[in-house]
Amino acid sequence: MNLGIQFFLNSALLGIGLAMDAFSVSLANGLNEVKMRPRKMCAIAGVFAFFQYLMPMLGWVCVHTIAEHFKSFEKFIPWIALVLLLFIGGKMVLEGMRVKKDDEEEASVGFFALLVQGIATSIDALSVGFTISEYGIYEALICSAVIAAVTFAICIAGVAIGKRFGTAISGKASVLGGAILIFIGIEIFVTGII
Repeated sequence: MNLGIQFFLNSALLGIGLAMDAFSVSLANGLNEVKMRPRKMCAIAGVFAFFQYLMPMLGWVCVHTIAEHFKSFEKFIPWIALVLLLFIGGKMVLEGMRVKKDDEEEASVGFFALLVQGIATSIDALSVGFTISEYGIYEALICSAVIAAVTFAICIAGVAIGKRFGTAISGKASVLGGAILIFIGIEIFVTGII
């Protein structure tokens, strides 16, 4: 087992790269719910971190067990992310447009929506399992844990930034957050099929 500085640096860089979509969605969630409590902020970051931990490990397991089956599934990843994020983002935009000036209550991200966001933003991390396939099981677990820790920190920052700016744009926060999710879905789709 080679757990030197280079290993942790590479794992952290993987985490930063993988967390960018989750950061953007966290930002959108913060924009959408500016009065979010710290406990919910941690829950949101925790869900994204969990999926960013789980998906590389699933990819690693696929490489070591059913790689030929996973290859055929890989081409559907951009489509799945696109559909999930378009659905959630579209719903947020519609809800934001329906809110009248008098009715300034916040739309809260629900548990189901959060799970879908977590899956949609981390599904591309399945392919990281291929890049870490030469690792042993313990190295893969540690690498995934580093990715999860980095994702957690980045997502907490995203929610906090979103909350800060959500206060300034209160009425349009849900529309902006939904538009961000739609944009991320399109970006994942376009980069996945190119």
